[in-house]
Formats: sequence, structure tokens, C-alpha cells
Amino acid sequence: MKKLFKWLGGLLLVVVILAGAFFTHVWYFKPYDINLFFGRTALKFALDSPETLSSVRVFESMGITGHNAKLDDASIASGDAMFEMISNAHETLKSYADEDLSPADKMSKDVMLSLLDIVVENQRFRFHNYPVNQLFGEQNGFPSFMESTHQVHNTDDAEDYISRLSLVGIKFDQVIEGLKHRENLGILPPQFVVTKVLEEMRGFVNTPAEENILYVALGEKMEKANIELGEQQDLAQHAKNEIEQTVYPAYQKLIDYMAALDAKVENNYGVWNLPDGDAFYATALKFFTTTDYTPEYIHNFGLEEVERIQAEILDILAGEGWDVSGGFESSINNMAINERFYYSDSDEGREQILDDYKTMLVDIEKQLGSHFHDIPKAKYDVQRIPLFKEKTSPGAYYQRPAMDGSRPGVFYANLHDIKATPKYGMKTLAYHEGIPGHHFQLAIQQELEDMPFFRKMVPFIAYSEGWALYAERVAYEMGMLPDPYDNIGRLQAELFRAVRLVVDTGIHKKRWSREAAIEYMLKNTGMAESDVVAEIERYFVMPGQATAYKVGMTKILELREKAQNALGDKYDVRDFHRAVLNNGSVPLNILEDLVNQYIKEKS
Repeated sequence: MKKLFKWLGGLLLVVVILAGAFFTHVWYFKPYDINLFFGRTALKFALDSPETLSSVRVFESMGITGHNAKLDDASIASGDAMFEMISNAHETLKSYADEDLSPADKMSKDVMLSLLDIVVENQRFRFHNYPVNQLFGEQNGFPSFMESTHQVHNTDDAEDYISRLSLVGIKFDQVIEGLKHRENLGILPPQFVVTKVLEEMRGFVNTPAEENILYVALGEKMEKANIELGEQQDLAQHAKNEIEQTVYPAYQKLIDYMAALDAKVENNYGVWNLPDGDAFYATALKFFTTTDYTPEYIHNFGLEEVERIQAEILDILAGEGWDVSGGFESSINNMAINERFYYSDSDEGREQILDDYKTMLVDIEKQLGSHFHDIPKAKYDVQRIPLFKEKTSPGAYYQRPAMDGSRPGVFYANLHDIKATPKYGMKTLAYHEGIPGHHFQLAIQQELEDMPFFRKMVPFIAYSEGWALYAERVAYEMGMLPDPYDNIGRLQAELFRAVRLVVDTGIHKKRWSREAAIEYMLKNTGMAESDVVAEIERYFVMPGQATAYKVGMTKILELREKAQNALGDKYDVRDFHRAVLNNGSVPLNILEDLVNQYIKEKS
């Protein structure tokens, strides 16, 4: 028996040595199999982002939780290392010969290359952004992350939460380092960004610690986790101390920096005003749309679509008995001011909005079989955007579910201005953010089997936002918008995305002012002014991103028409949707290849 154990021990040692040698080779050298390379690359990026690891939750089931006590490194040195890693991955990826790859692996290679190519080729624009901004800046991203993403199921998780509070000072020092570097490069944010983030941060630090979202969220998480009451009280006290002694001073340092910067900025310019700004904007458009469309083409296409959609809306209004002789602006505004289209401006009214959103999604979920073969398993929820940031947030946004099922996908609705939520626009917004829009597409993507991990996570905006806008159209085709006013809401949402093509290119290429862009959007959408201002200011800090929606939707519709014409009686919209959805997020040129393959297989 001793000999047997000795033999087994020796065998185990050999296995460990071989496994270690294999791991070392895969980690430090070119893996022999491209899928090992994909896995290694995704893992390296993930390990550099503890916040990402907390979001996707792939290690928790293995008992690996150390990342939940850490924050991402926002230093310039960390960025340097990341770009070096990207460059090395880019060179290694190109070294895999196409002829040696299966069709599936070749597609994964092309998907990753489409991302790495543009990053490597445009490293000079690395600092052409505003890390502290009114939308998704570091200053509001941290409390949002802690409230929505950091999970607390036991005392250790709560201690990790407090650990993250203790690291805010280090992270914000790193953020300030980056801001100063940008300042030296002549990359300054628009004036309104400085004004709004200062107002937001001052309100944040002037809130008593016990009322701060960081403290309140921890308390709610601990109570839900049924942590022993005495422990809850001790942990809450530690959190309060960290908020007062670490978090608030860190925010104050950032406030002091932004206040000093306030004296150095006085205009609201697009990125044309940044160093090499025109080239940067062209790169941004290419990245977000995954096309080579020029600003001029996008601008003119937007103008054409605005005219077409407005005409459709006027036709419906006329059919419902409205006087449309004054043209689009007066007609849509006359409808928009009618009180019957709004909820009461009260807590009860806002709760009813959330309840009605949930009902709308349950109703369409029951009808999905007519247009889809595949239904995701992940759950979803509808919640209000946290109060501390809703004033400067967009009308809605979506957060994907955790991969381990521990957190549902969430459609966040902005309820700050009740007039920004007309009843006739709610169904379309719910379908865009929830089902069959973002939640549907992203949940399917995460649940795909036999797919490299990076492809379950990669976000191509033209694809994902194009799909969500297209999903609004699908819901209409499913019969979910029988009320003509709900259809006006759908068309108004598409009009909104067409107007984006005009104003985004107007701001960053044609040098429109903030006020001119606001005026154009107000005149041509019928949206609430609060929404319009938030949108226009979003385009200033996220150049090019807003153009991806309409570009992506248009491409999906073009491909659908191509499939219908090619297949005739063999065409089934459910097959088309499977072809579009079941390879995850891809650039539009690869999406076209996938649809062509689907057509070939069905012919």
C-alpha cells in the first residue's frame, strides 16, 4: 500500500509539473490553439479590472473573491501597461494564419482584430476624453457601482465593501493625475461639464454620511443578507468612518481641482477644438459605427431621415383629428402638452410608472414565440435611476445581468422630470431597454455556449444599440403598439436617433454651439427640454457614440430585406433573428457575413 501511495504521489507531482509547464507556456508564450489565446487575453484584461470581475461574477462560484475588495487602477502607468498588453495581443493574434483556423475561430479572430486594430492604430487619442463628466464619470460611477454591482451576501462581502471605500482616495488621486496630464495636452472639458460635476460633487459631500447612497446601500444590502444585527451596526459604523475620513476628502480634492479648472474653461466646444480633433472624431465614428461613413454622409442621412419620419408622424396625427397645418414642431408640441399623456408629478405617479414598465415587459414576453426561437434565461428588473445622479443622467439605460445569475439585468428609468415620460413613449422605451431590446440581446449573448468568453462580453455599439432600436420596430410588427399614439412614440424614438446623426456631426464636425444643437433637437423631436439638454450634453462628452443607433438599425433592416428577397417563402423572421443574435455582438461587416451565410444555408 505504501508503494502504491508513493507511486500515486509521484504521478501527482508529474501532473502538477506538467500542468504548471503548460500554464506557463500558455500565459507567457503564444498558445498553440487560438482559443487558448482568446481565453488568456480575456483573463489578462479581466484580472486588471477587479470592478469588471465583480460585475460579471465568474470567479465567485470557485470561492475566489479577493477582487471584490479592490478598485481599478486608474493611473497613467496602468494605462501604459494596458496599451502594451493590447499591442502584444494584437501582434500575437495576427500571427495565427487564417487557413489554419476553423470558420468559427476565424470569425472570433476577425471580431477581436476589429477591436484591437483601431485601438493600436489610434493610441495617440488615448487621452481624448473627459474621465470626470456629468454622465458616466469617475465621480458618479463609483457610488453607482457600489450601489448596483457590489453584492453583499455575508460579513466578508460587507468588509470588502468597506475596503473599497478605503481605496477611493488612491483612485481619485490617480484620476487627478490623468486630468492634469490632459490639461497639459490641451484637452479640457466643455464649461458645462465642469459646472455640473462641481454641483453634483458638492451635493454629494454635503450630504450627511448616514444619508449618503454609499452608507444607505450597504445597510440595505446587509439587511437583505440577514447579517446579525450587531455586526450590521459595527460594519455600518466602519463604513460611516470611511465615508467621512476617506471618501469625502477624496471628493473634496477632486472638487478643488475642478474648481481651479473652472477658471480655465469658458466655452462649450466639440472635439474639433482638441488637438487633431477632426482626425479623432473620424476615428470615433469608425469605432462606434464600425463603418467608414464620413461625418458628411452621416449628417445628410440624418437630415433625410428626420424629414421622412416627421411626415409619418404628421400623417398619424392628422388621422387622429389633430390640426397639423402648422407643421411638425407645433403639431407634436400641441400633442405633448396634453395632460392625459402624463402621470401625476408625485411619488405615487413615479411608482406607477415603474409598475407599468414591468407590466409592459411581462406582456411582450408572452408573445415572443411569434418572432424568436431563442428566449434568454436571465431575469430582469426595472428600477429608478439613483436620485443623486438622475438630474444629469439620460432618460434610461440598461445594466447587464451577472453571469452567475446572482444579479438580474436592470432597466434604469429616469423619473426626475415627469414630463419626460409621456405615456405614449413608454412601451417603446421598455422594449428598447428590456425585451426584445438590450436585456434580450445581451442575455442571449452571455448565455451562448461554445463561444470564447470575450465574445460574450464585447460591446459593439452599432450592433447592440442598432439591435435595441430595431427591437422597437419588431415590437410594433408583433402588434404590441395597437394604439396610434404608442406608434407615434415609436416613431418619435426613431426620429430622436435620426436627429442624433445631425446634432452629433453638427457639434463635432460643423462646429455647432451647445445652444444651436439644443434648439435643433427641441424643434425637431418634441422631447421635453430637460431630456434635450441632457442628450446634447451627452454628445459633447461621448463624441460619435450617438450615431451608432440609427446606423446599426438601418443595417439590420437592410439585411432583413435582403434575406426576405433572397429566400421568399423560405424566409422566417425567427431564423433571421437567430442568425443576428446567436453570434453575439459583432461589427456590422461581420453581421452581414453572418446573414449571407444564413441565406446560403436556407436557400
